[in-house]
Amino acid sequence: MPFFVIPFPSIDPVAINIGPLPLRWYALAYIGGFVLGWVYLRNMAVRDAYWREGQPRPTALSIDDLLVYVAFGVIVGGRLGHVLIYDPGFYLSHPIEIFQTWKGGMAFHGGFLGAVTGMALFARRERLPLFTIGDLCAVVSPIGIFLGRLANFIRPEMWGRETDVPWAMVFPGGGDVPRHPSQLYEAGLEGLALGVALWIALRAGALKRPGLASGLFGVGYGMSRIFCEFFREPDPVQEALGAGLTKGMVLSVPMILVGLLLIVYSTRGREARA
Repeated sequence: MPFFVIPFPSIDPVAINIGPLPLRWYALAYIGGFVLGWVYLRNMAVRDAYWREGQPRPTALSIDDLLVYVAFGVIVGGRLGHVLIYDPGFYLSHPIEIFQTWKGGMAFHGGFLGAVTGMALFARRERLPLFTIGDLCAVVSPIGIFLGRLANFIRPEMWGRETDVPWAMVFPGGGDVPRHPSQLYEAGLEGLALGVALWIALRAGALKRPGLASGLFGVGYGMSRIFCEFFREPDPVQEALGAGLTKGMVLSVPMILVGLLLIVYSTRGREARA
């Protein structure tokens, strides 16, 4: 037991009550992520400096439709990912629980695949390059990730492993032992740091090379997630794979590999990409 432990801030998971309807921080994280992402997307779509002359891109108006496609994909994919990857047996026995999203349970990798599906449908409808749509969404995704990890901390859930570091916390429901605030590590790396890195890439002309921002996101998120998994306490039944590995680590490896391929593809020159 460390000499000093930071007390866990007791935050009501319900942010505000609108009449009889409680609005939770978890829901606000999703709402805030989509709204801020929408503003960011529209800004990128109209800034000529971010694009090559004549490069196909969505209009500011069509961004509204893109948000709907991606939001639906994230919510459905995230929930189905959690159900199918982490605890299919429980949800097979309790199917009504699948729809009770307010109890938590959204898998990032499932939400990622759902978002990609939404992007592909939008790109096909608008006859735009999928990589261009993917790059736009990659740049804004860290906003939602950052807010989502903060919501995980407030809930609290997905806490860290036991530790004696000076900033350890005792989480409600996590026993009497001090633990890493791993949700904050993920918010800092997967959200804030990755978001800043992608913003720098955006300013450097990443959107002019379709696939580059998507590749940077895949590599950056995958590496950040694997690093943070060393500090997060995995569920012994749903997540732990033995030998120190977790499902979060394993599912992040394909993201890194695909991200590297996209980076190579996008930097080979305009003629090769065409």
